Amino acid sequence: MSDLLPLFPLPSVVLFPGVFLPLHIFEPRYRAMVADALATDRLIGMTLLRDGWQDDYDGQPPVYAVGCVGLITHSEKLPDGRYNIILRGLDRFRIIDEDHTRPYRRARTEAVSDPVLTDADRDALRGYRVRLETRLSTPDTDGGIDPRAAAAMSDDDLTNALSQYLDLEPIEQQALLEQPSIPARAAALLELLDMKAFLTGGQAGSASAH
Repeated sequence: MSDLLPLFPLPSVVLFPGVFLPLHIFEPRYRAMVADALATDRLIGMTLLRDGWQDDYDGQPPVYAVGCVGLITHSEKLPDGRYNIILRGLDRFRIIDEDHTRPYRRARTEAVSDPVLTDADRDALRGYRVRLETRLSTPDTDGGIDPRAAAAMSDDDLTNALSQYLDLEPIEQQALLEQPSIPARAAALLELLDMKAFLTGGQAGSASAH
């Protein structure tokens, strides 16, 4: 990770390790960011804007401290200077402080590493995976992920892909990103899905009672 990581703060996008993210870059400051990244290490730090960002979007509105580094795996520069890029999530990071000497924000960061999993952790993760794959069999919870493709993913990649692709609020995804380990993220994701299913069922029941 470079000393100063370019930051791309967005209000509704959370990137997870191992997951791909297509982006259309049109603002001048972020066009400059992509051009600089392509000329160097191709790394961009995705981070989520905190609530209230609308009041200072063109400045430096506050962001969540934990984000995910993305590697530009594909890029297309359009004739008018815009870019279409694809990022692949690499590692999580925590912002230490920011540099504002360029049109876009950069940050000094530290890596947020996942702990080495024990055999018990792996066993627990496999159990969570079974429950997550069961979720994929319901149309309202599939997140656009083909169950056959999911079967080919590792436990880690499936957990991260569902965390990113399921229909969750950005703040919920941010909470998942900040979980201390993959098993903790899988457990939190299942709890979140269970809660949403319960609330949806409860609302349906209340409506039918009337």
